[in-house]
Amino acid sequence: MSSPEQAPPFVRWRKRLVRLAISITIAIVLARLCGVAMTLDAQTKTPPGLFRGMLHGALMPMTWPALLSGHDQEIYATNNEGRLYKLGYSWGVNVSGLIFFGWFFFTVGGIGKKQPVSKADPNKPDTHSPAPQ
Repeated sequence: MSSPEQAPPFVRWRKRLVRLAISITIAIVLARLCGVAMTLDAQTKTPPGLFRGMLHGALMPMTWPALLSGHDQEIYATNNEGRLYKLGYSWGVNVSGLIFFGWFFFTVGGIGKKQPVSKADPNKPDTHSPAPQ
């Protein structure tokens, strides 16, 4: 049996660049959608509760680039309904982080990569394991 040939380096780099371009495009689309969602949310006159707290928490990590670039972005509604808003906000931040870091570790960390299958003969005894006593 012959081993499968690896793709040439330029093909691997091309795949990586395509993945990067897709990731950047998705990030830009999500950022635009977040901006629209926060603009619509700001027009609501009632104080935010549980569900708007979830929205604010989920969008909070996406405001980091705006804050880093010098824009004063509010990330927490000071006039809220209290405990329910705080629960929603913390839930939104945690789920957003889980999705982002889960995707990051799955794609970059190699969790999603297939493990090589051992080609050991099942009829031969394993010489590396200790003998039974």
